[in-house]
Amino acid sequence: MLPENNLPDLPPYSLDVQAMDLGSDTKAVGLELIETESREPLRGEEAASIWAVVFPALARDETWVLDFFSHLDRAREYCRKHEVEFREAAKRCVVIRPPAGEKLRGLIARFAPETFGLRCGAAAKEADATVESELSHRGLDAYQDAYTRYTFCAICEPDDGWVTLLSKTLWPSEIIRRARPALQPFDVHIARPQ
Repeated sequence: MLPENNLPDLPPYSLDVQAMDLGSDTKAVGLELIETESREPLRGEEAASIWAVVFPALARDETWVLDFFSHLDRAREYCRKHEVEFREAAKRCVVIRPPAGEKLRGLIARFAPETFGLRCGAAAKEADATVESELSHRGLDAYQDAYTRYTFCAICEPDDGWVTLLSKTLWPSEIIRRARPALQPFDVHIARPQ
């Protein structure tokens, strides 16, 4: 007779949400999207679909934009081809107004191997010449000085299954509260590792 398995059956995917220690002056939360059993980053179409509902859920009704500071020709070409609104923000920065639904999923899927940024909050309604210029020079390190002007700034690395969210106001519990309803159609376990 086989021993009884008292372990709960977990969904195939997990979103781990945990506070990160990036120093006393920086408040950060890590979001890691992984395959539950292997603990490897979730990649591909399913991952793009999940991130495409998580990003708007975190932003809620606030304005948000995506920042690209590398592979700009590919970003411009993609946006033109798929009729996605963007603007040239600085010498080496393209800012994209995120499209909805399938267009957002397609954008995330296309640029999943890249690192890009996300800014959310009232300050994202207008161009932010300071942070956009800094993105051109320093990449996403520019967010360290800028994130307090926003609800949050995020460093997105979809193929690594990782988002680092910088915020003075969003803690892991609030991020989970915002993400949970959006993740209902997916088989995703939301966890807060200790």
